[in-house]
Amino acid sequence: MELPLVVGVDGSEPSLRAVDWAADEAALRGLPLRVVYASLWERYEGTGLADAVGRPSEEVRAEDIVEAAARRAHERRPDVKTVTDVLPEEPEYALVRESRTAAAVVLGSRGRSSLTEAVLGSVSVTVAGHAHCPVIVLRGGHDNRVSPGERPVVVGVGDRPGETAAVRFAAEEARRRGVPVEAVRAWRRPAHDTQPVQRHEERAARELDAALRDVPAGIEVRRRTVEGPARRVLPGAAAGAGLLVVGARRREGHFGLQLGRVAHAVLHQAGCPVAVVPEQAE
Repeated sequence: MELPLVVGVDGSEPSLRAVDWAADEAALRGLPLRVVYASLWERYEGTGLADAVGRPSEEVRAEDIVEAAARRAHERRPDVKTVTDVLPEEPEYALVRESRTAAAVVLGSRGRSSLTEAVLGSVSVTVAGHAHCPVIVLRGGHDNRVSPGERPVVVGVGDRPGETAAVRFAAEEARRRGVPVEAVRAWRRPAHDTQPVQRHEERAARELDAALRDVPAGIEVRRRTVEGPARRVLPGAAAGAGLLVVGARRREGHFGLQLGRVAHAVLHQAGCPVAVVPEQAE
């Protein structure tokens, strides 16, 4: 069965821009697009969508939100099959469940107001931390396009050799876009370590090579080792990137905070869309 690309919407302009991005991504992958609105509220509380549906904001309902989003996706990518669904439940739980049968989940990172912005940001972080598939969170400054020029796909490479799902995802995204993949390995020398700095950098380079050995031929790969904590290195390394990819470890049966400091930091600091890719559960 062909898994769809799922995009979560709430009627806000950032979520509708996420629809644009998701429609492009679905076309790039040749997948159907599933537009999902999940909320315990029956009516839309903002004003931004009222003009699009031709009604006062207090009369805009969930069905209007997904229908407007679906029209927007169809106008942008008529070749993408688009379906909609309204789920009367908390969005973080609904979208995590949706991730079980999705190729990826796409979300905006901001809400409809200063109050709901924090809420939607929390939803994005929660879903990214618990989803069963990659989650792509679109930062507010993105330009609605999956392939903006020749911007590379940047992937952060950790120090665990078995965690390669993020690298595979980044390589595949780079192949689809016809752009390079830039792999970044951040490294640090412990404060009381007497080994030469060069030895730590060489170790990081070997770990980087090991993580990239299965990247298919034909994809341009750029390697970078940078001294410093990854949560600071990666946002800077992704400046000018089309997509930043990081891995996230999962603990089965646990719904507490699962995002590590690196993934959490890039979701809040990166200047481009961020893909959080589940790694093998511990």
